[in-house]
Amino acid sequence: MKRHKIIFILALSLVFSSGFAQKGKVRQANEAYDNLAYLKTSEILLEVAEKGYTSVDLLQKLANSFYFNNQMEQAAKWYGELMAKNEILDPEYYFRYAQALKSVENYEESDKWMKKFADADRSDLRGRAFSSTVDYLAMIDEASRELEVKNLDINTDVSDFGTNQYQNQLIFASSRGGGKKYKWNEQPYLDLFSAEKQDNGSYGNVEKLDSEINSKYHESTVAFTPDDMVMYFTRNNYFNKKYKKSEDGTNRLKLFRATLNDDGEWDDIEPVHFNSDEYSVAHPTINVQGTKLYFASDMEGTLGMSDIFVVDINEDGTLGEPENLGPNLNTEGQETFPFINSDGDLYLSSNGFNGLGGLDVFVIRDFENKKELSQPMALENVGRPINSPMDDFGYYENLGTKEGFFTSNRDGGKGDDDIYTFTVPECAQVVEGTVKDKNTLELLPGAVVTLFDAEGNKLQEVTAGDDATYKFEDLACETEFLIRGEKATYASDEKRFSTPRKKQKLEIELLLEQDEVELEPCADLAKILDIPIIYFDFDKFNIRRDAEVELQKVLAVLNKYPTMTIDIRSHTDCRGTASYNERLSNNRAQSTRKYLIKNGVEADRLTAKGYGESRLVNDCGCEPTNDSNCSEAEHQLNRRSEFIITGINGVKCPEN
Repeated sequence: MKRHKIIFILALSLVFSSGFAQKGKVRQANEAYDNLAYLKTSEILLEVAEKGYTSVDLLQKLANSFYFNNQMEQAAKWYGELMAKNEILDPEYYFRYAQALKSVENYEESDKWMKKFADADRSDLRGRAFSSTVDYLAMIDEASRELEVKNLDINTDVSDFGTNQYQNQLIFASSRGGGKKYKWNEQPYLDLFSAEKQDNGSYGNVEKLDSEINSKYHESTVAFTPDDMVMYFTRNNYFNKKYKKSEDGTNRLKLFRATLNDDGEWDDIEPVHFNSDEYSVAHPTINVQGTKLYFASDMEGTLGMSDIFVVDINEDGTLGEPENLGPNLNTEGQETFPFINSDGDLYLSSNGFNGLGGLDVFVIRDFENKKELSQPMALENVGRPINSPMDDFGYYENLGTKEGFFTSNRDGGKGDDDIYTFTVPECAQVVEGTVKDKNTLELLPGAVVTLFDAEGNKLQEVTAGDDATYKFEDLACETEFLIRGEKATYASDEKRFSTPRKKQKLEIELLLEQDEVELEPCADLAKILDIPIIYFDFDKFNIRRDAEVELQKVLAVLNKYPTMTIDIRSHTDCRGTASYNERLSNNRAQSTRKYLIKNGVEADRLTAKGYGESRLVNDCGCEPTNDSNCSEAEHQLNRRSEFIITGINGVKCPEN
């Protein structure tokens, strides 16, 4: 079990253990479609759907068009309409709907569909990740990295902990200084020390900081402003030789501020204004801009034993009013030893979240940006080997020098709390892939591939070469990106992905679907608009509701291009007599024409004829030798409707 000793805090004090990812814009058309007679099918689908004519197929295509263009509010709307159909769907639609709902901050509903997604396919890693939030050990294992951690040579058999860097020195707290012992652990009171960085990267020449900083009581954990001119540090409630206690008789912790003078010494020591005799304030860290100071405290408003707070550092160096960072990272337990790195990732130690035991190190990545934008945050256990079954705390990293430090009382150390070091791993990701036609899988050279960050800000852009491949290099690890492929006459395809912690090559295939089709005389609108069959009830020719959905597509095109004329052709398979099939198909073609006329199309723009079984598209005639070889699916290919463009913009189809 972990040992829980309390450093320079007595009962009812703040308990510190000594075990101390712009939205992307949809590509706009560069040409006047009306003049050049280009048809954007997604616009037609939207127009049809907004009139109330919907089908599962139409809603799938419409919602997908918004989803893949990052228009998540619209995607959520139309996926919602799709779900309301209560049809059996590919589980991928549940996932997309859940993601779209998250983007509009409807998290409760999103979770329902993620659960449905997970239940529909238990092997899917996304669903498994959602369902495994209670399996914290597996999550920690996933977060763990292959790091070599080393016990620093400067450690002693007493407590050494809480590192920070100042120029070429490592600043830390230690009980090695001798003198009066602290009765709680029978070790000398803590002082602040410096160790000088050696040519080989190790640290040595340990010296105690000047006596203006160190007192006869505890000092620990420091933070420096970016200009190295101001230091904040933790000390017992002892100032101007006065040792003060709270009303219950406890000597609390306070934060102090010191300024570097012209002689290179720390002086002008003063307490911060939000200190109190009645609660503790400790363990400062300052962001790279020098605008925020984070610390731990049990002041009023604390959720548990100690919480993480932040306070503004004003331009004149004064401090604002503390703000509790809230339940995203604070619990009824201990949250302590915050550290903010140069990327704005916030590290802290806690025993209030699932961990390996005692205090574990956790991180909220991109914390400062997410807090500023009021975005959801995820607290992650950093895993082994930083964390262990013992207390692990005081995390610090320098992303410039790739040096990392933390403190632990794990087995195998030199004494009580020891400082460990590790090399922050290089993690530059490569993302590459190919751009293809979604339906034909034909390579699409010349496609433009753009990389965005999680907020939609453009990072890089490349043009796929003759082999239709693209590549982005040196991407950050553990970061969310969006990648988009675009090409003229195609609807864009985009995918969100997150780079892993470990360096590896990612391959992402982008599949673009033809979206803009040049309308020419003799073309078949049924093929362009993906209208397979205009269904009629058996032996009837009245327009069914599901047939209206398809006819509304044709109607929308005719309204968009008033010079267009079409010939409506209805076909059957060979089953039934030839005369019956011809009569039935002609009645159906005429019904289709009347429907379009009733909905506003001029009669002289429409011709209609039924061809029965006279124009089969395969060899499925009804002679005995052929009929026996044809499946129902093959017969169905002959039961089709055609909408042939007989003329547009004054150009006629030669067949007419």
